[in-house]
Amino acid sequence: MELTFWGAAQTVTGSQHLVRVGNHQVLLDCGLFQGRRADTYEINQTLPFDAHNIDAMVLSHAHIDHSGNIPSLVKNGFGGTVHCTLATEDLCKAMLMDSGKIQEEDANFLNRRRRSGPPIEPIYTMDDAQAALEHIHGEDYFKPFDVLDNARVTFGDAGHMLGSAWELIELTEGDRTTRLCFSGDLGRANLPILRDPQPMPEADYLIIESTYGDRLHPSIHDAVPELRRAMQDAVRRGGKVVIPSFAVERTQEIVYYCNELVARGELPRVPFFVDSPLAVNVTEVFRKHPECYDAETTAAMAKDPDGNVFGFQNLTYIHRVEESKALNTLPGAAVIISASGMAENGRVLHHLRNTIEDPKNMVLFVSYQGENTLGRRILDGSRHVHILGDEFAVRAEVRRIDAFSGHADRNDLLNWVKPQAHKLKKVFVVHGEIASSNALADGLRGLGVRDVVVPEKGSVAPLQ
Repeated sequence: MELTFWGAAQTVTGSQHLVRVGNHQVLLDCGLFQGRRADTYEINQTLPFDAHNIDAMVLSHAHIDHSGNIPSLVKNGFGGTVHCTLATEDLCKAMLMDSGKIQEEDANFLNRRRRSGPPIEPIYTMDDAQAALEHIHGEDYFKPFDVLDNARVTFGDAGHMLGSAWELIELTEGDRTTRLCFSGDLGRANLPILRDPQPMPEADYLIIESTYGDRLHPSIHDAVPELRRAMQDAVRRGGKVVIPSFAVERTQEIVYYCNELVARGELPRVPFFVDSPLAVNVTEVFRKHPECYDAETTAAMAKDPDGNVFGFQNLTYIHRVEESKALNTLPGAAVIISASGMAENGRVLHHLRNTIEDPKNMVLFVSYQGENTLGRRILDGSRHVHILGDEFAVRAEVRRIDAFSGHADRNDLLNWVKPQAHKLKKVFVVHGEIASSNALADGLRGLGVRDVVVPEKGSVAPLQ
């Protein structure tokens, strides 16, 4: 038995971990790498393993940096089943089709502006995404299922996004069974909408994310006043607020809080827009999966089965491209929530092109920005950025609200592992920038974990 780390190794995005047991291989996640456009294109176009040789795949959750390259996996010859939770299956139906559409649209946009060289091909198309959906199969939480004759999986709620799961993978070779836990992305306690993460199971080995392994989050109670102040400040000067936001979970969370603020009369009466066709479909998925809600949201949805906890009077969900383009010439103040969350693709790029050079406007970040992404460059203070091939001066005000993060912070991660720390043979720290991963690794050693490593891309670790 062995593990090979092909993605999210000493970096945050592109989760891909390959498990070999006997003559079989199981892939844990198949995410898109997000970073510099040229690097991103090359890395995502070429899988680091032979897709024909993968027997099964297990998906932790639907975020694109974990699920987004499944269409490439199938396109390159994978013929097995992608196992995930029931909510993740439904989210993937919307998210992978949306991702395929974005790949096509971005390639077409860049090709129209390209003066020489061969045309840019999309990483995959909507047809590729549709073909991939045939392989995805949903499973219940806490009901073990076989992915191979010698590999059994159990999902527990990771509390990170709708349908997110940690995975307990029981691998059998001869008369030996090894228990491997993969954290996926862990969430935080006491956030709205979702249940809190469920405890880590007993395991021999652990693969754990480390996105915030060196940091603590401000209290979620600090986030709502910051959100209110940011919107009030921009609106007061007649500006627009552009919020790059993941279409799933973060968008619903921001809308949930805006709904409360509007109801209390604490936000200005300006138009709000969610410019993401995906967000409309996702709201339907939320309604279908009350098994993922916390008690507060369950009670709120029972009172309002139409799901208006995710909407309010002056909020418009944008469906058509023409409606989205009309926002470019919209006069006066407004709030535009648009995907993608790291400003790497999608409609938010067009809104940034049209707002970033005006000091009245504001770019408000409410989620993690990976290294070398456009969002990270703006957040780090770049005075000029390239957006869809053109250079723009960053004159809009830039703010961030860290407290909205749906990721566990350092204490959350260590507390999740602590009850099992002395039983673990080895922990592999992934899905974090190197400083964050190393910091979490030190913390895990402090808990008494015998062996902790931060694997490099392509490194192989035996499971003895």
